[in-house]
Amino acid sequence: MSRVLVTGGAGYIGSHTTIELLQHGHEITVVDNLSNSSAGSLDAVRKLTGKPVQLHEIDIADQAALGKIMDEGKFDAVIHFAAFKAVGESVNEPLKYYQNNVGGFVSLLEAVVKHSIPKFVFSSTAAVYGTPPVDRVTEETPTNPESPYGWSKYMDEIVLRDCCAATTLHGTALRYFNVVGAHESGELGESPLGRPNNLLPLVVQATAGKIPPLTVYGTDYPTADGTCERDFIHVVDLARAHVAALEHDSSDGMNYHVFNVGTGHPTSVLKLIETFESVNGVKVPHTLGERRPGDPAAYFAAPDKAQAQLGWQATKTIEDACRDAWNWQTKHPNGFTKEHS
Repeated sequence: MSRVLVTGGAGYIGSHTTIELLQHGHEITVVDNLSNSSAGSLDAVRKLTGKPVQLHEIDIADQAALGKIMDEGKFDAVIHFAAFKAVGESVNEPLKYYQNNVGGFVSLLEAVVKHSIPKFVFSSTAAVYGTPPVDRVTEETPTNPESPYGWSKYMDEIVLRDCCAATTLHGTALRYFNVVGAHESGELGESPLGRPNNLLPLVVQATAGKIPPLTVYGTDYPTADGTCERDFIHVVDLARAHVAALEHDSSDGMNYHVFNVGTGHPTSVLKLIETFESVNGVKVPHTLGERRPGDPAAYFAAPDKAQAQLGWQATKTIEDACRDAWNWQTKHPNGFTKEHS
């Protein structure tokens, strides 16, 4: 059992990872400023696991408060999720993203090193690849971020790599592809405070009548059905990848590792919509539109390295993700926002 500090642990991916950590016997403390999340997610975690989770409502940039928590906690590891993640917003407000995602990250790492916490698992993103030159993306695929969000995450990777080289810290960066789904209980899922930015939450909210019909951008790509293809990974599979990274003891003598986290299988936009309709018995209101500039036709993860070194692979299907996302929506139509105000 490890004592783990989870930053951003009340968020979508953070809360699902907290469940998996608790089920693996780890003791969890969450730090979250609740700027884009709700304490209600941790109520659900406690209910589902029957285990305690301590929440400290602070910002990771607050060195004094963070230091006090680390002094008291004697942590074995930190898993870091706390970051802004909207690509479009990052283009319009780059300084906000660099200040929080990079400045806050450096502040957190300073505290980690000062308190001699030995392990650090970082929530990175496939956005570090930008528009990849190949469909099947490996960890060696050239990085070329195309937004301040993507750059902020790549900068964090570099900072973590250099910090691990200069200290005894063992760091792991997980580059996620497109995260979807919800906990199968329907008691925990994605609860964005504004309009969602990702495809499946848009499908869910359009079907629920919360937003206008979905627009499918581009139907003439060189793919099976003409729409873009992406790698959609179930949030529970992703959460389990964090547990695998935390529990991984490297035998290669390296202090820093990077892993892609995806299924290795592309799914088109129309296929996702059709699957959602089929498994849930609903119709997804959508229209067909022109291509958006900058959208690659297809790309997906090569998860071989994570399978070989972490012993991890995705087990849940796109059908599971669609079913679980709709189950969460029907049980909690307003998410956590209005239930825990």
